[in-house]
Amino acid sequence: MTAPRVIAIDGPSASGKSSTGAAVATALGLTHVDSGALYRALAWVSLEEGTEDPERILRAAIKAGIELVHIGGALEVRAAGRDLAQILRTPEVSAGASRVAGHPLLRDWVNRQLRSGVAEAGGAVLDGRDIGTVVFPDAALKIFLTASPEARALRRLLQRGDEVDAGQLLREAATLAERDRRDAARPVAPLAQAADAILVDSTSLTLTQQVERIVGLARDRGLLPA
Repeated sequence: MTAPRVIAIDGPSASGKSSTGAAVATALGLTHVDSGALYRALAWVSLEEGTEDPERILRAAIKAGIELVHIGGALEVRAAGRDLAQILRTPEVSAGASRVAGHPLLRDWVNRQLRSGVAEAGGAVLDGRDIGTVVFPDAALKIFLTASPEARALRRLLQRGDEVDAGQLLREAATLAERDRRDAARPVAPLAQAADAILVDSTSLTLTQQVERIVGLARDRGLLPA
């Protein structure tokens, strides 16, 4: 699949993919898509239904009206029009997202939603874990965004509004490390840096700096809006 105006930003949890992707999309005049939101929505359905069975989860998700909807400059997840943003960021849902992402049936459904939404939008900046390796392997620009475990743990705690102390930071770093381990070890579409992806380590970068770096790479490839 050739997608000349698709920019893929992959990386581990709390590496800043979503905030970076949204800012890059704005700079380039493209739609932003957080692919992880679809997996979190499926995890939410799994918790609501009390099941780990992928077929039951998928049926329930379709019944709940889980879909990608154009909202402003982004494709966002809705459930029959309901905004799930706050629900999908809870620790329980985030932990469940890694589990549901291991089911080929659910990954196939998510990938079809992503490809359909991006086709309608005419291009997009997508962030996730397998965008450049599986969903859009011919993306015009692939970025692998990462950061140190400590930096990622701090970002996640601040994002949730949790208290930050040394013990909490260590626990969150361990949680993220376990998520990384599961994502990298799963047999279906594991977390991995694509061979042609450019590594961007954001540990010591501000959001503005990492956005400027990626926009500069897009400029070098002729991906700026006309």
